[in-house]
Amino acid sequence: MQPGPTATDMNPAQGPVAEAMKGLIALGRYGETDEIAGLVAYLASPGAALITGASLTIDGGYAA
Repeated sequence: MQPGPTATDMNPAQGPVAEAMKGLIALGRYGETDEIAGLVAYLASPGAALITGASLTIDGGYAA
């Protein structure tokens, strides 16, 4: 899994470089921890049993 810029205590969405980073993200905002947790929960569920060797990017369009 490859998370992009995510709002945390160590990387706040209102931090010193946040506005510059938001300009590089297609959705224009940082990800939230619950959004990352949602993908983690899915990957740990039986519904993801057939996923192998995949790299999933969850970054709001930062790498796009």
